[in-house]
Amino acid sequence: MNLIDKKVTHKQFGEGVIVSITDFSVKVQFSVEEKKFMYPEGFSKYLTLHDKTEAKVLHEILQVKEVEKKAAELLKEQDILKHRKKQKQQLEYDKLTNNHKLHPESQVVFWCDEEESHRVFEKGQVFVGEVKSGVNKGKPVKMNRVHENSAVLLTSKEPGTQEEDRLIHGVFMVKKGYIGKLNESGFIPAHSNYNIQLSEEESKQMPFWKYYKNKKSPNKISWNTGKYKYFDNEWMAQIILYIYSIKKDPMEKQMVQQFLFHFCKMNNISVDDITLPKGLLTLNK
Repeated sequence: MNLIDKKVTHKQFGEGVIVSITDFSVKVQFSVEEKKFMYPEGFSKYLTLHDKTEAKVLHEILQVKEVEKKAAELLKEQDILKHRKKQKQQLEYDKLTNNHKLHPESQVVFWCDEEESHRVFEKGQVFVGEVKSGVNKGKPVKMNRVHENSAVLLTSKEPGTQEEDRLIHGVFMVKKGYIGKLNESGFIPAHSNYNIQLSEEESKQMPFWKYYKNKKSPNKISWNTGKYKYFDNEWMAQIILYIYSIKKDPMEKQMVQQFLFHFCKMNNISVDDITLPKGLLTLNK
């Protein structure tokens, strides 16, 4: 569209002629002086084009510009909201981290089938399950006690077997910086350095109920309901220590030892003070 020499009208300066135009500005020669305006915005605010055909084309250009402007403003607003949300999350994260008190039962055990346990180690995360009822029904469960000091234990039992036959298949530390209360993904991510997967023969030496007892029903071996349970920090230390004792490969043994030292440090436990297991299977023997 060629607007050079086209006549325009300005409310204050009267009639004029366009003498030059660029992608961003337009110059108009009025009877008294030459004036410069933004292009094409100047035509929506100050200038009226005499040529009706060109004015129609220009109007369409201005409409496109207006749509682009609103889209840019919306995008900017969304970026601002995202930034504010991120700042809020960071403040909440810092607050929870600074005020975090070590919970004596911040370890968690999951009921998995054996195949699921393998998938957990392949993907480096475990799904916590969904809320079954209430206003949050269908949303991922939030593990409020789980922090970077927590370890996640994976267990299963064969279909048709007794609950006392539940075996431990592996354990991993939670990824650094994880706060269960803030997590919305529904997954607990594993620490890249601290994870232990047991062989089938090793699992047979690790019955879960040797270490665990339900405090609400201390004399009963029963999982009851739910995908997971919290349990004592010291009980997890006992489990990791026993895994160390059954590992034969020197490299794996060293890895478990590093895991144990890290776990004890994160949970303020002395390795020398770890007591013997007092789970129901141990007490019943």
